Amino acid sequence: MPQTVCSGTMFTTPSGFSPHLACAEPGEEEEAPQEGPGPGACLADGPPITSASLDTLIQNLVPTTDYYPEKAYVFTFLLSARLFIPPPDLLARVCELCIKHILPNSQNDDIMIFGPKILQLLTEWTETFPSDFRDEKMVGHIKDIIHRIAPCDETYWKTLNQVLQKLNQRLALMSQGEESIIKVSLNASSISDKLVAFKTKPPPIQKDMLSICNDPYTLAQQLTHVELEHLSRIGPEEFVQAFVQKDPLDGTQPCFSEQKKKTSNLEAYVRWFNRLCYLVATEICMPAKKKQRAQVIEFFIDVARECFNIGNFNSLMAIISGMNMSPVSRLKKTWSKAKTAKFFILEHQMDPTGNFYNYRTALRGAAHRSQTANSNRERIVIPFFSLLIKDIYFLNEGCANRLPTGHVNFEKFVELARQVGEFMTWKQVECPFEEDRAILHYLHTAPIFSEDGLYLASYESESPENQVEKDRWKALR
Repeated sequence: MPQTVCSGTMFTTPSGFSPHLACAEPGEEEEAPQEGPGPGACLADGPPITSASLDTLIQNLVPTTDYYPEKAYVFTFLLSARLFIPPPDLLARVCELCIKHILPNSQNDDIMIFGPKILQLLTEWTETFPSDFRDEKMVGHIKDIIHRIAPCDETYWKTLNQVLQKLNQRLALMSQGEESIIKVSLNASSISDKLVAFKTKPPPIQKDMLSICNDPYTLAQQLTHVELEHLSRIGPEEFVQAFVQKDPLDGTQPCFSEQKKKTSNLEAYVRWFNRLCYLVATEICMPAKKKQRAQVIEFFIDVARECFNIGNFNSLMAIISGMNMSPVSRLKKTWSKAKTAKFFILEHQMDPTGNFYNYRTALRGAAHRSQTANSNRERIVIPFFSLLIKDIYFLNEGCANRLPTGHVNFEKFVELARQVGEFMTWKQVECPFEEDRAILHYLHTAPIFSEDGLYLASYESESPENQVEKDRWKALR
């Protein structure tokens, strides 16, 4: 069924899920937290950090002349630190440590070694979390660090200017993407509002999907375009900000107010899934003749199969959800005319039994194919997004951000970074399929029925069979 943004009331704990990361059972004695070692601590070498004070974790982020943090550590900490300290304050602390602990005791030769390392850290930060730098304070801190390191060295300033230029390009693209999201949302809302008023099906002159595209593989390719476009806009920080809440063990103030929770791209992706569900249902319910409705069902079954083959599991699940909506599933005479063997196979693949065991197995296969792929076509992995959010939600709910000692539960955030990092790898794939603007335009703007509109169209196609349906039909009319 269509998704909504996840909240605590939406889910039951999935079978097979056991949030055990640094989480003691009630009444169980908490293990003594492990303070992270000095700046040499990383995720790849030596004992892993399971918990540490925020100060220690920040120290581990700052490079020295003979140390640079592992890339995995940088990503994990920058992803999770925003729960405890706003990015501008974190960068200010990094700047302070660079100046206080490194530069006063450094010779020129040491600065020549340290300088490129701090530039590398800043580059990783701007490339992975560009939205952090929408705050002007962030850029100011960067310039301050470089000014303190080498105020007259043109090489550093040239490199810094290149970093900032690329950052500005990313921010401009992000702004364009957000503007397009708003336009699409407004158009879709306008069209949906108009259709709510319909007490009958739309006029027969209206275009339908089969008149725009009658090739299942082509439509699956265009759906993949839409999916990858949405994925490319979602920043890793949105997964953290979606579940920001006040931790009772955390004495600090929350780092995000309701207004500052930037999850617009994530929410837009959920809205796209819902739209595709309703579009599929609308396309099936619209035709007046039973034979035509059966043809549309068979068409979308083939589209769903092609999505599965491509590795586009999100569109696959949206199509299945649309076909399983009550106004569609009740069309028994229509379904009897359709060839549905392939549909039941696809349903089996996305069966929620065993915490979506079959789907997770297929996803692992697609991920393995992606890792060994020689082309972008084979690298495509588009996960069932609602389930990914659900997994992250339960990880967040199952473990506290801080332990009773006040230390950061870093083991939890290593697992969070693993899940989000895998998603970040998948979202970077460029779509190998050629765009078809007519199809894409239809996917984004075609009128769709509200739930009431779907029921009206369904009852007009096949009359109500019981008193409940008759009463609903009477109320709708």
